[in-house]
Amino acid sequence: MGRINPDAVLPRREAKHLRDVEDARPPLPPQPAAPPALLRAQNIHRILGTADNLNSILKGVSVTIRPNEYVSIVGASGSGKSTLLYLLGGLDRPSQSIDGKPFDPPSRVFIDGMDTFLLGDTELARLRNEKIGFVFQFHYLLKEFTAQENVCLPMRKLGKWPVNEAMDRAADLLKQLGLGDKLNRRANRLSGGEQQRVAIARALANEPAVLLADEPTGNLDRKNSEMVAEILQDISHQGQAIVMVTHDMALAQRARRMLTMEDGMLVKDEVLQG
Repeated sequence: MGRINPDAVLPRREAKHLRDVEDARPPLPPQPAAPPALLRAQNIHRILGTADNLNSILKGVSVTIRPNEYVSIVGASGSGKSTLLYLLGGLDRPSQSIDGKPFDPPSRVFIDGMDTFLLGDTELARLRNEKIGFVFQFHYLLKEFTAQENVCLPMRKLGKWPVNEAMDRAADLLKQLGLGDKLNRRANRLSGGEQQRVAIARALANEPAVLLADEPTGNLDRKNSEMVAEILQDISHQGQAIVMVTHDMALAQRARRMLTMEDGMLVKDEVLQG
C-alpha cells in the first residue's frame, strides 16, 4: 500500500504536525556493501577434445568467493569440481567459444578483481603466486629439500622477503602446524601427515588472499585426515579464505558454505553455518 497523504484525511494543523514528525525522523543507515570478491567465475566453460568429439567439463558456472569464506565443493567424480578449482586459481584457462561462437556473457575468471583473460602466462603466474596458495592431494614437496626449505621456496620465488626473513617465516609456520622439531628434516623422511602439513605451510607462505585445496585429505589415514581438517578449520577461524574440493562429506560440512557440482554445472549453493 502506498504512503497516505495526511492532507487528504486530517485537518490542516494535524497534517502539518504529522509531516514535521516524519521529516524529523533520522534517515535509515546505509546497508553495508558486500566485501569485494577474491575470486569470481563468470559463465565459465571448459571444453576439451576436437570438433568431432567435444567434452564439456564445465557448462556456464558462475560463482563468487569473498574474504573470510570457507567454501567446500562437492560432487561425484567427473562433475567438474577440480576443474572449477583449477580455473579459479589460474592453473588453467576457461574456454572462450564453442563452434566458433563466443560465450555470452564472456567466459572469465577474476582474481582479486583482475580479469585473467587480459594477462599473459608470466603475469598470471605472478598473480597466482601472490594471491593464491595451493594444497593438493599429493604434497609435491621437493624430497631433497628440508621442510623449512620447501616452505621457503614460494617466498624466494615471489621475492617479498629477504632470504633470512623467509626462512624465519617458514620456521614460524611449521611451528604453528606442530612441526617445530622437523624443520631440518628432508621431505622424504617425513610421514604422510607431516608432509601434508608442510604443504599447507608452504601454501600459506606468501600470505595468500585465498587458499585452494584439492582433496587435501584424500591420501591420508583417518588420524591424519582429522588433523588436517582441524588445521583448515583453525586457519579459517583466523580469517583465511579457503575453497576446498573434497569427496569427504564430513570434511565438506566443516565449511561454512558448500557448492554442489553435477555434470559440469553448479546445482546448489548453500550456507552451512553462520
